[in-house]
Amino acid sequence: MNGDPLVIVGDCMLDVDVEGTATRLSPEAPVPVVDAQRVWQRPGGAGLAAVLAARGEPDVVLVTALADDEDGRRLVDLLARAGVTVVPLPLHGSTVCKTRIRALGQSMLRLDHGDGTAADGDLPAAVTGVLQRARAICVADYGRGVAAHGGIRQVLGELTMRVPVVWDPHPRGAPPVPGCRLVTPNEAEAQGRSAELLRRQWQAQAVCVTMGPRGALVATEHDGTVQVAVPTASAGSGRCDTCGAGDRFAVAATLALAEGHAVLPAVTAAVEAASRFVAAGGAVGVSSPAETGGYRRAAGETTAIIGDIVEVRDRLRGRGGRLVATGGCFDLLHTGHVRLLHQARQLGDALVVLINSDSSVRELKGQDRPVMADVDRARVLAALACVDAVVIFDESSPERQLERLRPDVWVKGGDYTEADLPEAAVVRRHGGEVVLLPTVAGYSTSNLIAAMRS
Repeated sequence: MNGDPLVIVGDCMLDVDVEGTATRLSPEAPVPVVDAQRVWQRPGGAGLAAVLAARGEPDVVLVTALADDEDGRRLVDLLARAGVTVVPLPLHGSTVCKTRIRALGQSMLRLDHGDGTAADGDLPAAVTGVLQRARAICVADYGRGVAAHGGIRQVLGELTMRVPVVWDPHPRGAPPVPGCRLVTPNEAEAQGRSAELLRRQWQAQAVCVTMGPRGALVATEHDGTVQVAVPTASAGSGRCDTCGAGDRFAVAATLALAEGHAVLPAVTAAVEAASRFVAAGGAVGVSSPAETGGYRRAAGETTAIIGDIVEVRDRLRGRGGRLVATGGCFDLLHTGHVRLLHQARQLGDALVVLINSDSSVRELKGQDRPVMADVDRARVLAALACVDAVVIFDESSPERQLERLRPDVWVKGGDYTEADLPEAAVVRRHGGEVVLLPTVAGYSTSNLIAAMRS
């Protein structure tokens, strides 16, 4: 039932990214000096999985162990802001915090502190109740005791026959309970064992071994072992931050199974979701600025958000001011696009660009479009100084995204009329205005593509 929650079970930690530049070596030792500019914090582990799920789900519950210390209280606050309901277990020790020192997108060092593990006592009635009401359960095991809790394992074992349970294992964690709909180890966690061997060993209905840019291998009882490739349009290039990709994969698979899809379609959707997540920047995109401050942005640094509509809305609305949005395919960015975006940004304090996904562009423009993949179009737009955020959407019309974003101004080019814009009614219903800006004559993506092909 849609009214039942999606439940995430697992170990939660606080992730911190200190970002800066490294242009010199220390005089004391041959190590780079990182000039810190920004500090970002986000829930890690099962907390990140819950935040990712809450982007598209109205009722997400996280069952985790928490400590009443400064980092634990910060975690609770970040989860609440993301719309996640927490049902806590007691934690022995202090909250685990992982800090990455990064320069120009490259991790230089990671510092860990905290020794917390979940206490294995009587299971609180609230935990039993929320598990029994779940329409799907994702176990994000990070080896800190939640997935090993005897009471939780007993309840999960009883639920696997009627509720999709997806288990993301950890080398130091507990084995999945028998009967899981899907278990999702990566290659390192598989330790050289085949997906079919793991399926039989764990008594799972299916096992998927994720292989990063090479996709995934899925073993089921009836289909044997099948390879699921990463879609070409979703494949990133260059150096990518894969932090959080496993959580994105497990959550996407859980949501697909909750909607009634079979395992192979669910894994296919999860591979695409994880690939797009990495291409769009990974877990950094769901971070929040640390309140400690003290770091300033470098001049000219691009800080546009490429992410989910809920994340974009919350972060930009948190800054205050007038929110402007526009949308389109933006396939081969040209002068007309740039002029429109600059003019749109002048109408407010932040500009969000909603762009059609590759499948959406094909539906609107034909099978030979787009020329550029959606993640590449998003990166190009995000590099413009006038753009504050970019969101990729799958529908032919941005109405659903605008229902959540609720901009103060919706901008389109003057080659449209309000009668051509079904989304105008959504904008006006929430108190926004629709502005049609004049287009620059002589510029058209279709004409550019035709000229290139001729």
